[in-house]
Amino acid sequence: MADLTINVRSFSYKKGIPEDTSGNGGGYVFDCRGVLNPGRIEAYKTQTGRDEAVKLYLETETKIHEFLGGVFQVIDISIEDYLNRGFLNLDINFGCTGGQHRSVYSADATAKHIEEKFPDAKVVVHHVMQEEKNWINLPY
Repeated sequence: MADLTINVRSFSYKKGIPEDTSGNGGGYVFDCRGVLNPGRIEAYKTQTGRDEAVKLYLETETKIHEFLGGVFQVIDISIEDYLNRGFLNLDINFGCTGGQHRSVYSADATAKHIEEKFPDAKVVVHHVMQEEKNWINLPY
């Protein structure tokens, strides 16, 4: 069986949807802008979706859990099928206004979900906007 690599990315819609470099085209793009934006709160403007205060806000003041529950239902079908059929690549992208809060949180939560549920898949996480700022992408 071939190894499935799943690229999970956060990005800013202002900069555009990340390109699928696998050559397959497609993949998933989820729009996080329907979830309340912690970036509009002064205390969170310089933080990201990995900071504890932002995570707490998203988990208690927004519908992030419902949003991600729907995402997981959709992607799990493809991941299971891709693993069974020997596919090599899948892209899962999360966009929000600035690529800093909701999309970062969603990408990390999705990567963790995939790693726990599908240990045979290789997950690669990129936070496009944060990496442009020379952000060190530590494990979530």
